[in-house]
Amino acid sequence: MQLFTVFILSLFLTLALVPVFRRLAFRMNIVDVPDERKVHVLPMPKTGGISMAVGAFIPFFLWVPKDDFVSAVFIGSMIIVFSGLADDIRPLASWQKLLPQVAAALLVIFWGGVRIRYIGLYGVEETALPEAVSIVLTLFVIIGVTNAINLSDGLDGLAGGISMLSFVMMAFLAFQCETMSVALVSIAMVGAIAGFLRFNTHPAVLFMGDAGSQLLGFLAVVFALVLTQGHTPYSRVLSLTLIGFPILDTLMVMVERMAKGRSPFKADKKHFHHRLLRLGFSHAEAVLIIYLIQACFLSLAFSFRFYEGWVHVLIFGFFSVTILSLFFFAHQTGWRVTPDPGALSVRKKWGKAVKDRKIFIRTCFGAARYGLPVLLAAQCAIPEAIPGAMAAAALVPAGLLGLLPFIPRRFQKAVLRSVICLMIPLILYLTEMNPGPWFTRNLYHLNILAHVGLVISVLLTMRLTRRQKGFKLTTMDILVFIVILVFPNLPTTHVEVFGAGAALARALVLFFSFDVLLGEFREETGFMTRSCVVVLSVFILRGFFG
Repeated sequence: MQLFTVFILSLFLTLALVPVFRRLAFRMNIVDVPDERKVHVLPMPKTGGISMAVGAFIPFFLWVPKDDFVSAVFIGSMIIVFSGLADDIRPLASWQKLLPQVAAALLVIFWGGVRIRYIGLYGVEETALPEAVSIVLTLFVIIGVTNAINLSDGLDGLAGGISMLSFVMMAFLAFQCETMSVALVSIAMVGAIAGFLRFNTHPAVLFMGDAGSQLLGFLAVVFALVLTQGHTPYSRVLSLTLIGFPILDTLMVMVERMAKGRSPFKADKKHFHHRLLRLGFSHAEAVLIIYLIQACFLSLAFSFRFYEGWVHVLIFGFFSVTILSLFFFAHQTGWRVTPDPGALSVRKKWGKAVKDRKIFIRTCFGAARYGLPVLLAAQCAIPEAIPGAMAAAALVPAGLLGLLPFIPRRFQKAVLRSVICLMIPLILYLTEMNPGPWFTRNLYHLNILAHVGLVISVLLTMRLTRRQKGFKLTTMDILVFIVILVFPNLPTTHVEVFGAGAALARALVLFFSFDVLLGEFREETGFMTRSCVVVLSVFILRGFFG
């Protein structure tokens, strides 16, 4: 399936490009220097956006059918990326940032045909706006949302995570109404963001910079408008809840600044993530809370996607007022996150008691240790047939494993990771492209359940281990749960017609589990190597002998 192919290619291109551009960032001085508004304390490279752009736009160029809309989006995105990169290298004045955004917006408006033609409120659904009003309103919305997501990029993994959730939902909605160009580019962005977030999750080793955050905002708003203002069954105001949190965050800080007589564009520390940190939440907790807020907006968008526009306005307003009221209450009462020492002591005692039960730890670790290779081998049985050419291609990673004992110890993990990076997409590609007739709906759900079980056993292993260093649970991993638990179970999502969401979840689960186990094994790679050999042997034998 094209969607899965695009996702896998963009994911691995980004994973491969991030280290390359990260090294270039220090040579070209593309770094984010800390100041009083920022939470990081060391200079950070800002080339993640370039990595995402290249990772997403290579499959964009290869697979997305070209028309005026696609061409306008591609060129407009390049304008946004290069102007953002210029700002990352040397900060630009406000008007210098605005001009490329205006140019990109006008390009998709006049060449790509993206317009806000209908208000979408009750009683005026079919009353088209005058052309001049339509153009000005569309220009304002595109520039506004582009900058809203840029402004929300204040914590590690924040802008990338909320954008990833939005693009997943947009890919699903676009597929349902057969807007395949939007579906393909959206899923390419999901893959690119997933690859980037592995390096950007707290503690991050690089940032996306303006090149990345503006690209995410630009594509998100353009696709949201196409899905709501084109020939689709969705509400005209669905964009409000599809983008959700960035709109609320930006409106809140701007209104507050103007209420205090300040410029709405003057930077300060009034964003939601700043407020959560002041309430005593940790960096990861603040990001997770915002992920959940965005997930709620998207759930509302999906649930009410066919309703009148005024329903979306009321829902957005009610949910926003609820969130703002909670922050106001916390501010007025001086509430902060202060764990009760007694409760904390009880939790520690229970945690110690559980850890002391070694049989439970060993059971969880054993389930993860043997579950991963068994699950991978099971995936090899799903395709109806494995082409001989692909079986021959699998001889390459198998050969690398054969050479592993002769490779210096410090490089063995890197080689093993490379084999996994080749093996997992090769296997999952065939499971999505050519499932056998025996792979029924019940087996499909059993397969998803097995992935969920693997994640649970891995998480329990991480929670109960006595090891102090190594792989730790991050907000990126929370996204795995959101995708795997929600996306494959959306109504009308079937494995036969739409495997991108389930494939995304499965790929993330398998890589996540592998990373954790590799950390748990310390420097030992023997078991993981033997497991990979077994899986590749099953794959190769099926390819050559059926």
